Amino acid sequence: MTVGPQHHPRAVPVPGTTDSPIAPADVVAYTRPRDGLPPVTDSPAALQHAVQALASGSGPVAVDAERASGFRYGQDAYLIQLRRAGSGTVLIDPLRAGPLDRLARVLDGPEWILHAADQDLPCLAELGLAPRSLFDTELAARLLGRSHIGLGAVVEETLGLRLAKDHAAADWSIRPLPVSWLVYAALDVELLAELREALSAELAAAGKARWAAQEFEFERTRPPRPAKVDPWRRTPRAGRAVRSRRSLAVLRELWIAREELAADLDRTPSKVLSHHALIAAAVARPTSRRKLTALKEFSSRQARQHQERWWKAVDRAMSLPDSQLPPLHAPLPDGELPQPRSWGRHHAEAARMLEVVRATVRSRANELRLPQELLLAPDSQRHLAWDLGRVHESGAPIDTATGAMAERLAALEARPWQIDQVSAALSEALTAALA
Repeated sequence: MTVGPQHHPRAVPVPGTTDSPIAPADVVAYTRPRDGLPPVTDSPAALQHAVQALASGSGPVAVDAERASGFRYGQDAYLIQLRRAGSGTVLIDPLRAGPLDRLARVLDGPEWILHAADQDLPCLAELGLAPRSLFDTELAARLLGRSHIGLGAVVEETLGLRLAKDHAAADWSIRPLPVSWLVYAALDVELLAELREALSAELAAAGKARWAAQEFEFERTRPPRPAKVDPWRRTPRAGRAVRSRRSLAVLRELWIAREELAADLDRTPSKVLSHHALIAAAVARPTSRRKLTALKEFSSRQARQHQERWWKAVDRAMSLPDSQLPPLHAPLPDGELPQPRSWGRHHAEAARMLEVVRATVRSRANELRLPQELLLAPDSQRHLAWDLGRVHESGAPIDTATGAMAERLAALEARPWQIDQVSAALSEALTAALA
């Protein structure tokens, strides 16, 4: 079904800014795509037409993707939205459109505009789609010190238009997609180019354009995050409820069994077997199939459906010799630090340095009207404090000069703008703390 164009409100002539946002009373609803809702590109022939349209356009490409988090296993893209001047909006079904090689070539060049790029770039990369340059409207809003950074809020405060935001948590894997969902998806890229221009101008006026460019490039080139060690330990409530090595083994085996089945069924793991069920079995440590099925968390139809699989997992865990049980605490991966809450007991100097670093970064971030985690990543703050604390405990001298601090920050992947803005303040604070 195609929805035709209709009269549309326009963005306000003078965009709102961080200090002067568009007043809520002046915001106008923007409910339909200005060019009408395009048909979904769901065949190789339709994809060829869409690629030609995008190639004939000019300027940056607004990009978004819809996933089925909470419904399907993994973070695959189930709809890709693109919009470019002279091309209009394109909605691509990656399940049915065929190979995306030609699309990748067309998109390999123009700037991509995304909101919260870190959410969408990984699933797009899985499809062979990656930008050469990037403008992230969420990151821009954060750099400007905006308190509301969701796409809807940024569009309202900047352009004075209210987007429909009703289907963010929908199951985008279903087919056919309802028209109202497609309207929502098209609107997600409808105004990104206008928003980019307004935010870019405000960044320049605030002296933050260079900062933004460095952050965008860092986000664009950031490698995939390494797999977590013992991800089963992150099951909700596990840390408080599961207190023995045998119970941890039950949790681990059930988590692995659930993960394997979820992947086979292409369903999110918690819909295959609840987190509560994993915790209940780990705490109870049932010694028979009957005792496992007697747990109320295993009484649901979905739990009973794969009862044998769950019992085999529990039985494996209960049969393990003590030497093969998991340790009470996860081993630290290379480069990862102990939790800061333990530093006061075992690493007093590192804990003291962390207080100084955090307070300094927070104070400087407030001066610059930035979130403190954007001025210097929390992980970088922890590593800086840890390294300084350990050196101080050893009795070795510490060079806290601005230049030395800049070198330490660069080694922690701080961007040049971050180093410029915080190294002197850290130098002064740490010199005083170590005096």
